[in-house]
Amino acid sequence: MTSSSLRGPRAWRWLALVSAIASSLVLAAPLWANAQSAPLSLTEALNRTVSADPTSTATQRRLTAADANIRQAGVRPNPSLGIEAENFLGSNPYSGLNSAEFTLSYEQPLERKSKRQARVGVASAERDLVLAQGRARTWDAMNTAQSLWVEAVAAEAEIGVAQERLNLAEQSQAEISRRVWAARDPLFAGSLANTDVANARIALDQARAKARQLKLQLAALWGGGADFTLDPTVLQNTSAVSATPNLLDTPDLEVLRARQRLSTAQVRVETTRRVQDPTLSAGIRHFRDDGSVAFLVGGSIPLNRFDTNQGNIERTRADAEAAAADLEVAERIRQRDIAAATIRMTSLAEEARRIETEVIPMAEKAVAQVREGFARGGFTYRDVIGAQETLINARARRVEILKQFHIEKAARDRLSGQWAPLIQTAAQN
Repeated sequence: MTSSSLRGPRAWRWLALVSAIASSLVLAAPLWANAQSAPLSLTEALNRTVSADPTSTATQRRLTAADANIRQAGVRPNPSLGIEAENFLGSNPYSGLNSAEFTLSYEQPLERKSKRQARVGVASAERDLVLAQGRARTWDAMNTAQSLWVEAVAAEAEIGVAQERLNLAEQSQAEISRRVWAARDPLFAGSLANTDVANARIALDQARAKARQLKLQLAALWGGGADFTLDPTVLQNTSAVSATPNLLDTPDLEVLRARQRLSTAQVRVETTRRVQDPTLSAGIRHFRDDGSVAFLVGGSIPLNRFDTNQGNIERTRADAEAAAADLEVAERIRQRDIAAATIRMTSLAEEARRIETEVIPMAEKAVAQVREGFARGGFTYRDVIGAQETLINARARRVEILKQFHIEKAARDRLSGQWAPLIQTAAQN
């Protein structure tokens, strides 16, 4: 573009366009940065897991097969075409074909409509079971994601504890170095301080490596990387202990309900088989000796003299009763386990609260007092280390307790079906 082409109204239009693009980029940059740096929430982690569930393809193929099975179940039985030859190749007048009789017949079993409906009912119940089992596999992946998310968040909190340990060790190292330089403490005190700092740095590196490994395991559920952040402060939220969980049907229970419906549908199939189907036949008979033709109509009805299918009926009824019992037991176990998890959550939340309000403040006060006394020469370096270890252990214990709390919450969430609606939401998106 020449310099002359940039003059006049055209140049002003180019400048306005460039200014608009630049302004848009300036405004969008903070929003993009915030979106990139926003911590990964549990809901987002679960949505990503559901959307990338590798078992969904297999479930869709199984559903396609189940739909074909439904269509096949509603098909009527095929008719049959038969031919018979009589009175030929015998003796005397029947030695040739002059007295032969040929019959062409058409037979059609008259299957009752209730039998087809029962078969379609079984095929539909089998499809429901396939769908429920697919949702249960996704449900397992979601629960794995929640457990890994809790572990990863706790690992991030452990990084904070390790960083605080390093900070305390470096503060002590600086103080002891001044005292050793002033010949107020022996040389080995400085060596101990250096060792403590080295151990604290190793612990911090290990905590970071552990957090990254857990993030990679979590991201592997949706085929991503560890390029996301987590907010360790969410561990401090123990409000779920006072909330009564809203019970929803979990995919595990959906599988049991589908099996119960399938067993009930099979009872109907076996019951309809107790009554035999008649067969209607019609045909044409040709008499070779005089060329006459005659029509014939016939039929047959099987007699329920020996086989009434009673054994199969009793078997399917027992299976249906067992499926109903399994569902009832699962509901009772769910109520029991939810109550037990809530009790454990209450105990863990109380312990975490007391560590935060009682133990940690006293440990912090002890560290301050020992440091003050150490500066005056009233305590040794080992006293400082002991007080700092007590504080760090209290903070680490609190993180561990909060992690166990959220692991118990994850178990209760599975039992109550809290995140089950996400499966349907992700499928719709």
